[in-house]
Amino acid sequence: MIEEKISQKAKNIKPSSTLAVNKKAMELVAAGEKIINLSVGEPDFDTPDFIKNAAIKALNEGFTKYTDSSGIKQLRQAICEKFKRDNNLDYQPDQIVVSCGAKHSLFNALFALCDEGDQVIIPAPYWVSYPEMVKLAGGIPVICSYKENFKMDINHLKKIISEKTKVLVLNSPSNPTGIVYTKDELEQIAEIVLKHQIIVISDEVYEHLVYGGLKHVSIASLSEEIKKLTVVVNGVSKTYAMTGWRIGYLAAELSLAKAIANIQSQTTSNPTSFAQKAALAALTADQSFVLGMVKEFEKRRNYIVENISPLIHYCKPDGAFYVLLKIGNSSSTELAEKLLVEEKLATVPGDDFGAQGFIRISFATSMENVKETVKRLNQFAERTK
Repeated sequence: MIEEKISQKAKNIKPSSTLAVNKKAMELVAAGEKIINLSVGEPDFDTPDFIKNAAIKALNEGFTKYTDSSGIKQLRQAICEKFKRDNNLDYQPDQIVVSCGAKHSLFNALFALCDEGDQVIIPAPYWVSYPEMVKLAGGIPVICSYKENFKMDINHLKKIISEKTKVLVLNSPSNPTGIVYTKDELEQIAEIVLKHQIIVISDEVYEHLVYGGLKHVSIASLSEEIKKLTVVVNGVSKTYAMTGWRIGYLAAELSLAKAIANIQSQTTSNPTSFAQKAALAALTADQSFVLGMVKEFEKRRNYIVENISPLIHYCKPDGAFYVLLKIGNSSSTELAEKLLVEEKLATVPGDDFGAQGFIRISFATSMENVKETVKRLNQFAERTK
């Protein structure tokens, strides 16, 4: 009886494949299996003590009440300073909305922008939640194909733009590929966006996790014109190993920021009070403490690309902490199941990322696990060639 009452919108949403694999891996571990879990995208480092202590101090001082629905003014000011420092972007605190994670910020932005039937272009391979968020917001996901380097096919992008196109989702550094768009590539995209007056939602949550001397560039920093059309989304989860703290934020033109703030005021009220104080401590500290984590991620990435079998087709990541790879001609689901059963590796099928035949592994795990993973992947590839 209850099932008949569930909305069609809810029925159409797929569960997160990432979390589903993680759950299965945890069940196998609980049953005594020695599984290497490569499915979840979160740093394996602990949140730095000074950030924890800022939250503890806030709790001890009774900072446990409602705050401004968009986040405390002090934190929004610190975010403005971060945008200026890291991205050469000028925003005012009223243009910032702090939410319960970058995922929440993305959903808020889509919900504020999409009317029923509006089209949202999502370049593949994409993070699994983008299409589902668009559907929940009433929009229609339109997938842009990718080239051999796993970056969006600009010619295809031009072809799929229609009068109903309202938003382009951009993710650099990318989940699941780790690709990083160069300034020249972003300028090509910006030219198209400006011509058609399309809003860009730029997901930059992995901005500090870049390797090989590369530097992240925000598309919003290219010109004042593109900045006005861009919603920049970020958060503290990846850079500061704070995934469970659930603090994300966005910056947008004032009218859009106000609309997003209104939506949030009617849904979650405000992000967690003491977690905001922790985020404030993270953003205002000397940022050099992040470099150690980034260096370790780069070391793991380098080990993978230097030792992985030539039988394995993969995308070399320039950022984030994922590798998208393919072994043989199995489907994504078949490959993931075989690796779990035969090699005790928990990976994520690529179908939900728009990358059929591929799987995603995360190297946000110990170097010991990284080495063992490469060994098992290589022996599997050799066995199935």
